[in-house]
Amino acid sequence: MRIPFADAPTARTDWPRADGALPLAGSAHVWFEGASADSAMLARPKPILPSLPVDRPLVMGIVNVTPDSFSDGGTLGSVAEAVARARTQVEAGADILDIGGESTRPGAAEVPVVDETARTAPVIAAIRAEGISTPISIDTRKAGVAEAALKAGADIVNDVSALTWDADLARVTAEFGAPICLMHAQGTPQTMQADPRYDDVLREVYDWLGARMDHAVAQGIAPEKIITDVGIGFGKTLQHNLTLLKGLALFHGLGAPVLLGASRKRFIGTLSGVDEAAARMPGSLAVALHAAAQGAQIIRVHDVAETVQALALWRALTLEDDV
Repeated sequence: MRIPFADAPTARTDWPRADGALPLAGSAHVWFEGASADSAMLARPKPILPSLPVDRPLVMGIVNVTPDSFSDGGTLGSVAEAVARARTQVEAGADILDIGGESTRPGAAEVPVVDETARTAPVIAAIRAEGISTPISIDTRKAGVAEAALKAGADIVNDVSALTWDADLARVTAEFGAPICLMHAQGTPQTMQADPRYDDVLREVYDWLGARMDHAVAQGIAPEKIITDVGIGFGKTLQHNLTLLKGLALFHGLGAPVLLGASRKRFIGTLSGVDEAAARMPGSLAVALHAAAQGAQIIRVHDVAETVQALALWRALTLEDDV
């Protein structure tokens, strides 16, 4: 179930809460004023997996096994190094591990299925062989890569193309009963930053994601298995990114969990004057805390320990009762 864009909620974390305030998507920290027939849908928790909490933002740790990702490409040259990175992130408090074998930075070239599979499936299998039970997301646009990853022990599919790249990915996801994240993008990695244009970026992204959700359901994916992502940096200018971040809570109106992936992205460097992507951790934390205040259920980050610590303080400061 989704609600019209104009009726989407406004997130709040201030105290005291208004009379009739309801938790946004089951959050213990973010609320909205409910006064319509849609309030129950907006207030209801949106579980990702049974093992994951629903009352706080989840931290998704990035493990890129790519030679050319924009921030950390080439840093994990072996399965053992990737497993070590995964273990470090789990120990730091990651709720989900996101394993990616193809860079989708602006200008990145497509990676053949066989190569992307060879980069990701052995890492996932090795993580499971190490006894790490943390849920794993496979970051891919391709059915063959996703199928191999799910067989190796992955739990979630994270598709930056929202099922527009590989028509068979919906079938694979549905057959495994896996949650899937549908991300908005205008264009492909090769073209998306050429000249992105929108008349109303919030409404257009909202409607596009709603249409992709309908497509996913029509292909056999259960509605409760769908996660959405506005796609920061994927066919957006600096102003488009800021508008989407400021209006992020509106996307709860789609009736699905909201994932935000903005860690270390170019707009952070543009606003802060930091050219090196790996040095954008402080700015990434600011965006992560903003996403939490907008009720985002998943925050995808490179800097897990720092984000977990920042969110722990944010949670304490947004609870009415003493902790």
